[in-house]
Amino acid sequence: MMRRAGRDDISLLVDLMDEFYAEGGYRLDRARAAEAFAAVIGDERLGYVWVIQADQKDIGHVVLTVKYAMEYGGLIACLDDLYVMPEWRNRGLATASLLEVRTFCQEAGIRALTVEVGFENGPAQKVYRRIGFEEAAGRQLLDFPLAPPTHLS
Repeated sequence: MMRRAGRDDISLLVDLMDEFYAEGGYRLDRARAAEAFAAVIGDERLGYVWVIQADQKDIGHVVLTVKYAMEYGGLIACLDDLYVMPEWRNRGLATASLLEVRTFCQEAGIRALTVEVGFENGPAQKVYRRIGFEEAAGRQLLDFPLAPPTHLS
């Protein structure tokens, strides 16, 4: 089960993101993360944030960002973050959350979903593939940073 995040959730979301980044070996710039959450929560043109809940506890989050894509002639969404606390994993919560996000996107007229996942992150790949994500044939993700990332080296 998920609920839409509001400004009152930013501290919780930063804590969850900090745990998420720590698993990947990164330190989080908490102030920048708070600014990023505030921006997305405050402007639906940028995306949406949900808090994942189980047993009436906040146990994870989902961040979906949106952009216009010529390829689809409309909005597409990027699953920017999906995090479930370790003690709540392997219970189908990530899959259930992704299914809710997929339904939300379909109802909102979003034409495609993308996600970036590490080559070595087999568990996440399995969850994404379970709901229908597949590797984009003949494509490679490239980036050109114009500002430092939220994670610290």
